[in-house]
Amino acid sequence: MTSIPVSPVYAPANYLDARRGIWSWLTTTDHKRIGILYFISMLIFFLFGAALAVTFRLELFSPGMQLFSTDVYNRLLTLHGVTMIFLFIIPGIPAIFGNFFLPIMLGAHDVAFPRLNLASWYCFVIGGVLALFAVLAGGVDTGWTFYVPYSIKTQANILYPMSAAFVLGWSSILTGLNFITTVHTLRAREITWFKMPLFIWSLYATSWVQLLATPIVGITLVMVLLERFTGVALFDPERGGDPILYQHMFWIYSHPAVYIMILPAMGVVSEIIPTFSRKTIFGYKFIAFSSVAIASIGSLVWAHHMFTAGMADIARIVFSFLTFLVAVPSAIKVFNWLATMYKGSIYLGPPMVWTLMFIVLFSIGGLTGLINGALSLNVHIHDTSFVVAHFHYTMFGGAAVIFFAAMHYWWPKMFGRLYDHGRAHLAAGLFFVGFNMTYFPLFIAGIMGMPRRYADYLPEYVVYHRLSTIGSWIMVSAILLMFGNLIYSLWKGRRAAVNPWGGATLEWQVPTPPPVENFVGRPDLSRGPYEYPAEVER
Repeated sequence: MTSIPVSPVYAPANYLDARRGIWSWLTTTDHKRIGILYFISMLIFFLFGAALAVTFRLELFSPGMQLFSTDVYNRLLTLHGVTMIFLFIIPGIPAIFGNFFLPIMLGAHDVAFPRLNLASWYCFVIGGVLALFAVLAGGVDTGWTFYVPYSIKTQANILYPMSAAFVLGWSSILTGLNFITTVHTLRAREITWFKMPLFIWSLYATSWVQLLATPIVGITLVMVLLERFTGVALFDPERGGDPILYQHMFWIYSHPAVYIMILPAMGVVSEIIPTFSRKTIFGYKFIAFSSVAIASIGSLVWAHHMFTAGMADIARIVFSFLTFLVAVPSAIKVFNWLATMYKGSIYLGPPMVWTLMFIVLFSIGGLTGLINGALSLNVHIHDTSFVVAHFHYTMFGGAAVIFFAAMHYWWPKMFGRLYDHGRAHLAAGLFFVGFNMTYFPLFIAGIMGMPRRYADYLPEYVVYHRLSTIGSWIMVSAILLMFGNLIYSLWKGRRAAVNPWGGATLEWQVPTPPPVENFVGRPDLSRGPYEYPAEVER
């Protein structure tokens, strides 16, 4: 285990204790504190979105309307989608763990634009507050996609959620710009492109997608608001507009957004697996280039969401082919992760358990994605609960599960405290059972023809919805146990060592918790990012 010695005469204060008071946090430019601010904000929004999900799952326990009207159901469903996608899954890993660890892993003292970094958090908070204002304004019933012409004609107040999505886009753009500049200009001299940790590669590829694709959805939402409030004919077919144009513009961003969600998660996997397998990562360059390939090809497959909207046959064939093609670099990552674990000395700590869960769940999501990409099958399952299940296996079973893995992996370094491993394993096991019980029945219901977004359903789907609702109770219990265990550790957990997992990247060389300036002395850059010490303190 290699660490940087701290002088007994000069022991710098860690980032948590350096300055006291709420004002010191609200005005900070320390990338670590900004990461914590994002973490607190997203935890609030995540729990709000999860509460909405449990509420409408209760409504779906039985056919008919028990708790509220179909209109209220649509509003809850829309707010759940907007909250989870725009306020948790898309920004989650980059904004929290990218902000906290990217400079440290590059040997830098901060990001390139510290004040811009703080501004991105304020944009995020403003966007989140606008989304919550939508609740006070009666909610919005368009779905998180805001499809026209309904979003132009609905009586619901769409100004707040659309403005929220627009402002959140600025937060995403500023974060992406900051990360790209930091990677190019602030890396330690010894950290060449092919000595960067794979988590940094994933953030770098993601940042380009954020920078190039996010403005498109911002412009699109502004166009909808212009048509709604000024009468400019852009998308309404009754006035010569084209609603299909809206779908193209929306998905040109929103499918690359899927990779904004999942690429950072894949980067975290590439950090955890070699650490807990005690092996050098297998196929470093292939994993690095596959991140760039996923970001590139993934930006070209948007119209597979529109196979039933009315497209030329040649266009559907091309987009179907690209959908299958983007699975290749994803498969490269999975095979390289498995090869890294092969004959490794695997330690099943909580981060590794969550990571293995990710591989299982994300593989199911990816394989069912190929079913969605097949033209003949897509016609049958489009807009059914099969798509709901696929999306949640990919996004929640992918990005969110690795978010939980990242929390367990970097928690001791971020806060200097160890959580209870027994409770962490119990939470992971309950989550796996609850997750599959919640979403797998929706695959079967979807194949049988159950539409998505419906507040009511026929009696033949009762068993699937009841299993799903009971599974959601188990899953939420696991999530509450997990967060309770982590938060309890802040007061009662044992103090963490500098390198409790035996990691080889630079963040495990700095003191725990890290000091304000990240490094005490010069970091040891003699080893590569995945060359592990022989002895590990567990």
